[in-house]
Amino acid sequence: MPRSAVSHALPDFPWDSLAGAKARAEAHPDGIVNLSVGTPVDPVAPLIREALASVSAVPGYPTTHGTDALREAAVAALARRYSVTGLDPASVLPAIGTKEIIAWLPRLLGLGADDLVVIPEVAYPTYEVAALLAGCRVLRADGLTRLGPENPALIFVNSPSNPTGKVLGLEHLRKVVDFARQRGAIVVSDECYLGLTWEADGYSILDPRVCDGDHTGLLAVHSLSKTSNLASYRAGFVAGDAALVAELLEVRKHAGMIMPLPVQAAMTAALNNDEHEDIQRERYRARREVLLGAVRGAGFTVDNSEAGLYLWATRGEPCRETVDWFADRGILVAPGDFYGPGSGQHVRIALTGTDERIAAAAARL
Repeated sequence: MPRSAVSHALPDFPWDSLAGAKARAEAHPDGIVNLSVGTPVDPVAPLIREALASVSAVPGYPTTHGTDALREAAVAALARRYSVTGLDPASVLPAIGTKEIIAWLPRLLGLGADDLVVIPEVAYPTYEVAALLAGCRVLRADGLTRLGPENPALIFVNSPSNPTGKVLGLEHLRKVVDFARQRGAIVVSDECYLGLTWEADGYSILDPRVCDGDHTGLLAVHSLSKTSNLASYRAGFVAGDAALVAELLEVRKHAGMIMPLPVQAAMTAALNNDEHEDIQRERYRARREVLLGAVRGAGFTVDNSEAGLYLWATRGEPCRETVDWFADRGILVAPGDFYGPGSGQHVRIALTGTDERIAAAAARL
């Protein structure tokens, strides 16, 4: 069957290209250590599972906007954890995983062929996919002065970054907001790793120190996959500009983009509890210390990696050669070329292995 016009416009799914390296790593006598994807391996906290089960007998349709309790919990969590103030619960919208909301945002907001979407130069692939699904033009640019006189419709920001772990400082984010407002652009800030900072302070785009308490034109995207281990639940949300959230809600109601009620209940419990997040953060901190020492000891330079779930490593060679070097030791990592043309000499190494598998990787290195 021929590919549709939409699928033909999209890049090949990058992880499909790792099949050979994965088979090579799986041949290791002690088995594979798969550090290529940031998928959780630790258990879901009992309080979250109990909340999920508590509404499993409810037969009716949930609301697209989510329960009042969920949206209030999100507002309270953003205030406690990330100093976000002045956010109305009506300005929160649950999403069926943050990859989904990122991928469809330009299209849901009515952007098209006349619009320019700006993404980071080294970026999570879904930002580009989001622009392509809407038929928009794409520009990779970390320095917004590269745009010249053109006014972008939407700017994706990702801090802490996937894959590099770089954290954008307060002044940088303020400049992005000021630039966007001068040009009439929407800023979408992917903040999925904001709860996992190690060597630098991270800030939400909705933090009053960034936006002066004005959320106009700003959307923050948050995930519960990372610090709450809810990747399988597809639990995320977007928050910010009330008018933009209302527009997204209206379109999503028509499209049936509704988060299941049990997941809404689980999210509410997770957002109301910081203890399980603290426990998970410390697990990753310990794994990072083990892996960081081993990677550096093996002769690699680790760049950025101030936050998040990854080490961004290089030894100055083509990244696919580095992937093969790791695969020969039974370790699967992601090549930098997944993330843009400027990252062909780096690999991304995830911290999302069990303690035993992280220790095994360190021993092999």
